[in-house]
Amino acid sequence: MTDALNPPASSQAKAAILAQALPYIRQFHGKTMVIKYGGNAMTEPALQRAFAEDVVLLKLVGINPVVVHGGGPQIETALKRLGKKGEFVQGMRVTDAETMEVVEWVLAGEVQQHIVGLINHAGGKAVGLTGRDGGMIRAKTLNPELGQVGDITAIDPSVVKALQDDQFIPVVSPIGFGEANESYNINADVVAARLAMVLQAEKLLMLSNIPGVLDKQGQLLTELTMKRIDELMADGTISGGMIPKIAGAVDAARSGVNAVHIIDGRVPHAMLLEILTGDAYGTMIRSH
Repeated sequence: MTDALNPPASSQAKAAILAQALPYIRQFHGKTMVIKYGGNAMTEPALQRAFAEDVVLLKLVGINPVVVHGGGPQIETALKRLGKKGEFVQGMRVTDAETMEVVEWVLAGEVQQHIVGLINHAGGKAVGLTGRDGGMIRAKTLNPELGQVGDITAIDPSVVKALQDDQFIPVVSPIGFGEANESYNINADVVAARLAMVLQAEKLLMLSNIPGVLDKQGQLLTELTMKRIDELMADGTISGGMIPKIAGAVDAARSGVNAVHIIDGRVPHAMLLEILTGDAYGTMIRSH
């Protein structure tokens, strides 16, 4: 039998973690956090469940999460089923009218509804949105060579704010619309960063398949300043697919988002650990 005055070490450890979270919960209560959901966290069932639980817990303690998701691998799988080969220019998917149809039904259908279901199953109240809902994301052609790949011209966050006020968790697919009512496929990192700016979010959290930003020796850089980012860009440490992610993070930080976190989505509950403890589970970019 356990002595009530001497609980087991495991219970004490759990209590210590909860106590450590309290000042962070108090600090972030009522704040908005935009989460870019991608990588292994989106594809592995155990990590999917952990992500959904984290999002629901954040909402329950008074933080307002807004989820923006990608879906590149799922789009690629759907195109292959239809016998259509994906084309890329400078790492971006060429999106003709037929591909755009596939992108819409994969992102706004299959992927989004799966995420909504995960969050609802974990006890939350998630609602799926695209950039068309409430006229949220207006866009134009980014590059004629890429077809219906979009560049954001304006974001109206009214529908997201209304859902937050009603205790819902918005789940946003990165699809915008243009002047002629045409649809656009937009980079999810870009949508998350711009949404964080217009919502004046406390944090932007970007789940990825890497530990964070690494130096030339492969060591995690837990905190970066704007000056250090410029140096890492110049010497090639930040390159390839990390460039648009960092660019979006820097834009968000310079536009009033207090901190941007690039988090290893392969670690269960990494998002919760990053927000509610003093430990680093990724790279933080501060606005100051």
